Amino acid sequence: MVSEGASPDPVTRVRDGIEWRIGGRADVAWINDATTTGLEITSAIPPVLAAYCTLLLPDGLEGEQRRHDGAVVALLERGSEPQPWWLGYLEYGVGAEILFHDAPRVKLYSDWDYVIVQAGPEQALVWRESEALWSWKGALPDLMFPTDHSWLFSTLWDDQWSCIGGSEALIASFAQDPELGSRTRVVALGEDATPPGHVAY
Repeated sequence: MVSEGASPDPVTRVRDGIEWRIGGRADVAWINDATTTGLEITSAIPPVLAAYCTLLLPDGLEGEQRRHDGAVVALLERGSEPQPWWLGYLEYGVGAEILFHDAPRVKLYSDWDYVIVQAGPEQALVWRESEALWSWKGALPDLMFPTDHSWLFSTLWDDQWSCIGGSEALIASFAQDPELGSRTRVVALGEDATPPGHVAY
């Protein structure tokens, strides 16, 4: 039993011989408290950041997907000071394996179950790399943000794009990136964030 005023021991799980901290409701409260359902960017990203964009996923060719994932992580890594990241993995069901399958879940967005793990950019690129079932979304987690909440990257359930919020410089770096720029669309608060030619479910 935890005494009054004491902090409970963090929940951890082991992968690659290392204990990783599993996140709880408090770690994602800043997202849950400020996102709303709808077609605006605030369906995925709280309206607390300076700028926003959507990023279409690539067509699914392995080489293109790997370049996409690497470019995303590189830009996000440059978008904040060195620090741990929270990586979120959505439980899709229908037989899909979720990382840390026995870890506690948190509810996000439309009461979807996520496992949230404190790790970093290296793990973001490789932990889901071998899951062929979800290769159309690549290896990246469904949710990523640094501990200082300076940016947020989120790919919702059936969307064929990711939503990103951060500094103006970070969003500009996506729009100007040689690999990602042609699939990046800067959006404003209050605007329909659905990329042209796509449907939000």
